[in-house]
Formats: sequence, structure tokens, C-alpha cells
Amino acid sequence: MDPKSLVRRWFEIWEKGDYENLPISDNFQHSSPFGIIKGKNEYAELVAANREKFLGYQFKIQDELYSKNSACVRYIAQQGDFSLDVSEWYYFKNNLIEEVHAYYHIGEVREDRKLK
Repeated sequence: MDPKSLVRRWFEIWEKGDYENLPISDNFQHSSPFGIIKGKNEYAELVAANREKFLGYQFKIQDELYSKNSACVRYIAQQGDFSLDVSEWYYFKNNLIEEVHAYYHIGEVREDRKLK
């Protein structure tokens, strides 16, 4: 499967809530502001334990860049009245997603970091 098809499949599966069938490798690694999850089983267990935080999103893709072994997608994730702007880098191996690096803001900006 080509990189664009893999990424599109990733989003389709998330929208359906069928996370156990994501096109990810057994050695899958996901990094985000919350930390790093290593392994397909560990990732599935985390999602299962936090279903209300992971499932029920609709995705609006804003930008996409694809190469032979990687991709970057910027999108808006909408779950009810909650919205999150996300940029993710995907890395592929053997026609599966091997790594995802997600970038988004997860909280209030500290007072000392605010722009004046």
C-alpha cells in the first residue's frame, strides 16, 4: 500500500472506531506531548482504556506531504464541541505505519511563556 493510502486508511479506521485494525506494525511507536507508546499491543491497550478520549472524532485534513517512506499531515480533529489542531509525521516500513510523531497543544500557556 502506498503512503497516501496508508494514511487515508489510518483516518478512516479512526473515524469508524476500529482501532484494532489500524495498518500499524507490531513494533509501532507513537510519540505525542503525552509521551511515547511502544508496541502495537500497548497502543491498543491504551486506546481501549481511554476510549472516550480517542474515539468519536471526525478529521478535516488541511495539508498533506508524502514521500516514499514518510508523510506529514496537518488536520483538525473534532469530537463534539472539542477541536484539536494536529500535525503528525508518519514513517512506513513493509507497507505498514511504523511510527507516528504527533504535535499539538495540550494545555494552557504558562503565564511566563505568554507573548506580550
